[in-house]
Amino acid sequence: MRVRVLYFGVLKDIFGQECEELELADGSTAGTLLALMKQRATAREGLWESIAVAVNQEYVRAAKQLNDGDEVALLPPVSGGTGEGSKDAD
Repeated sequence: MRVRVLYFGVLKDIFGQECEELELADGSTAGTLLALMKQRATAREGLWESIAVAVNQEYVRAAKQLNDGDEVALLPPVSGGTGEGSKDAD
């Protein structure tokens, strides 16, 4: 089966692209896909425990079975900001 994988945040830098199509074995799950991505980006091993996965724009768990044509978004944790609250403009 083929799925379209969308990369966000630091994952775009790691994989050098915003998205790609991958061929996976029938019966593959979101967890299977994450394991494959982890193998491809071993330099960032600690990152993978924090990745959120959305299939067809709905967050899923690793056990979610993927289907041909699914769109899978890989979302790393978000960080940044100044730590200060927003200030209202007068």
